[in-house]
Amino acid sequence: MSSETSPQSTGRKPRVAVVFGGRSSEHAISVVTAGAVLRAIDRTTYDVLPIGITTDGRWALTADDPERMAIADRTLPSVEQLAGSADGSVLLPVTPHSREVVYTEPGAVPKALGEVDVVFPVLHGPYGEDGTLQGMLDLAGIPYVGAGVLASAVGQDKEYMKRVFTSFGLPVGPYEVIRPREWQNDPSAARKKIVDFAGEHGWPLFVKPARAGSSMGITKVDDISGLDEAIAEAQRHDPKILVESLLRGREIECGVLEFEDGPRASVPAEIPPVTAHDFYDFEAKYIDSAAGIVPAPLTEEETRRVQELAVRAFDAASCEGLVRADFFLTEDGEFVINEINTMPGFTPISMYPRMWQETGVSYPELVDRLIQAALRRPTGLR
Repeated sequence: MSSETSPQSTGRKPRVAVVFGGRSSEHAISVVTAGAVLRAIDRTTYDVLPIGITTDGRWALTADDPERMAIADRTLPSVEQLAGSADGSVLLPVTPHSREVVYTEPGAVPKALGEVDVVFPVLHGPYGEDGTLQGMLDLAGIPYVGAGVLASAVGQDKEYMKRVFTSFGLPVGPYEVIRPREWQNDPSAARKKIVDFAGEHGWPLFVKPARAGSSMGITKVDDISGLDEAIAEAQRHDPKILVESLLRGREIECGVLEFEDGPRASVPAEIPPVTAHDFYDFEAKYIDSAAGIVPAPLTEEETRRVQELAVRAFDAASCEGLVRADFFLTEDGEFVINEINTMPGFTPISMYPRMWQETGVSYPELVDRLIQAALRRPTGLR
């Protein structure tokens, strides 16, 4: 986009493309997040273009209708329900010389939808939160909210996330990885690897997809009899499996947000034990609306420590924009980082916006800060 057509030069409002949905198993949660973001964006400051990605990968022009993007009667929404056409496709530019978005339908003349100044990608999981979309936007020279290619990939892959954290001196819990080739070539050896891990760290174990979120595909395994079923469930989402030992303690979360002078941490929150569920799984998070405690009942020293660790995790993974960092406060008083989420949920019950609300940043201000940070940030290497 040339300076002659920039918002600053023409006096027009910056145009934000909210991209949501996607091909991962977190499709519906992305739609819910998009609804909340669309509801919060100040339309007197920004023009908005909602773009949904269907479960089969088609980029669709969708209705700007947040009310239809919510979970209703335990039914999850989808881009297919919101798309204006079953065949039309949205095409983003592929070179840094233009930010013109085009809409096409079979047998019709392509229609120009105007230029996009920044993309707000609220995709969760693979094919969107993992650096794939970020790489495409970098190639096109379009600014976007949130982490870049490297941080997005590290934040999606729990194995390499833990390796990065360990290299930066951040405390992580015991884990084991089963790669696709291990399970395919010798499942007995892979199974023994997990059993040996349990022998060292004890049962129960958590078996989970290495590259999924929203607690998708996670099973708590109490003994070897449930292992194969848990592996099969995790592999429905990702052929690479992560096995973690049970860490006894409190679940603490902390948000990080990029300000003009650098990243800052929010007040932390606590996820209390979920009595109706075996752990804080998908149903507890999104269907039954398990409530977190904000702020977490921690001492001043504990709060300071978890905030420091959250910012350190943000920097260790080279994050930008925002992160939600999840910790365990163990019974011996130590914080262990479980994972980071480079595009945490923005649903009405999501912890990230709740923590910042309690810190003094309202939901609309939070969305505005993220967009403004993306507009300030140069494209390309930085």
